[in-house]
Amino acid sequence: MRQKGAQQLLLQPNHHHNPFPFFCVDSAFSEDQCAVLEGLFLQTNDWQHRDGEFYRCSLCDTTKHIPASFQAKILARMREITRLPLDSRIAVTAQRMLPGHVIGIHSDRPLLGYEAVRLVVQINKNWQPEHGGVLELFSSPDSKAVFRVNPEYNKAFGFPLHADSYHGVTEVSQPRQTVVFNFWHIANTPELAAYVQALFANLHFSELPAALNPIASAAESTLPEDTTFRAGTAAIALHRLGYDEATIVTGYRHSAGLAFCDTGDAETDAAVLLADWMAYLHRDSFNLVRWNILRNKLHGIETAPRLLSAWQLCLPKWRESQ
Repeated sequence: MRQKGAQQLLLQPNHHHNPFPFFCVDSAFSEDQCAVLEGLFLQTNDWQHRDGEFYRCSLCDTTKHIPASFQAKILARMREITRLPLDSRIAVTAQRMLPGHVIGIHSDRPLLGYEAVRLVVQINKNWQPEHGGVLELFSSPDSKAVFRVNPEYNKAFGFPLHADSYHGVTEVSQPRQTVVFNFWHIANTPELAAYVQALFANLHFSELPAALNPIASAAESTLPEDTTFRAGTAAIALHRLGYDEATIVTGYRHSAGLAFCDTGDAETDAAVLLADWMAYLHRDSFNLVRWNILRNKLHGIETAPRLLSAWQLCLPKWRESQ
């Protein structure tokens, strides 16, 4: 049953933790709100068709067709449900699957600057099991489905994206319509991505001080390549931020796991930790657990001027109204 009129949206979410954290809402939106979402599929232009073996569907960016007041309500409610500091930007995509379309098992980990939370809303009247299009959740790419979400009308499914959020959609025999709301974590914005990409542009380890060479050579002979590459990248960050040779060496050793950074100097420790985090983002993806550890370690430390831009982007102050 749909909510009447303009009642509050996404009421009574059912939270689950297996195979990864997610929530479901059976009657997510009011009739008026559902009408807005249904209208998105009347758009005839700008549909992008994906017809690969793994991912077959059509997509359309419909963000501008969602009223600002509706977006604000969804954002506020998603902040409440997820308890995450979500940025004010939202991207909304209409997804259409036609008979024969399927989406294979995948994990949408939040790469640098990518969205961190997703809300999937089904707009399929009179859905029947034989229509297919079931959202399946997996504990690994090779496992059997652990949980299934039927694409019933006005049902919503939300989850934080991470490396192990494996999911897929079964083949459809009837058209399937879905609206996907994407939300960004305040500490993984496109602005941060632009900063990190600029910081590591034209990356050459030859610009690092010679004092680092024997340490790096020894590390490369015993440690995994990913580890030493990240350590070298963190050292580059410190070099380009204007830190001295000793700090660069400390940063490399910390990121390689050769030593724990505790120099007793607040700025040095903060610089090393931020450089390590940005090197991790550059090579991997946004990790909420790692970010919380970083935030706790740097809590209460005064920001140094040369770290200001990185600090404000990596550890922004949270305001509910932002």
